[in-house]
Amino acid sequence: MNPSSINWLAVIAAGISAFAVGGIWYSRGIFGNAWMTDSKLTEDDIKQGNKGKIFGFTAIFSLLMAVNLAMFLADSPGHITDVSWGATAGFLAGIWTFCAIAIHSLFELKSWRHIFINGGYSIVSLTLMGAIIGLWR
Repeated sequence: MNPSSINWLAVIAAGISAFAVGGIWYSRGIFGNAWMTDSKLTEDDIKQGNKGKIFGFTAIFSLLMAVNLAMFLADSPGHITDVSWGATAGFLAGIWTFCAIAIHSLFELKSWRHIFINGGYSIVSLTLMGAIIGLWR
């Protein structure tokens, strides 16, 4: 890994993109209602949650994911990362996290719909992160 080939502004943008994807993905018009039902959460539960803690840790973890992906995508001798390879690597990382989510969720007796909602978010957000990192070289 060559840390000097990492564009840190791209990493920040990639991390922030997870918020945008999550805001859309988990909105009531897309998967929000199904996710709440399968998570056994109510509107009151969501309102009572500690928003600072939830969004603060979400920001930290999203940035850590983007840094980790950028490190994997850092140019090595003979290989240059572009948007295509970035998106592909992000998609493959998304498959990896999808599988981890599925394993945990199966033991938690979650529905397949719940698994696909959460796992699908990982695939989409990591693919976008990889595309941003690959594009913004």
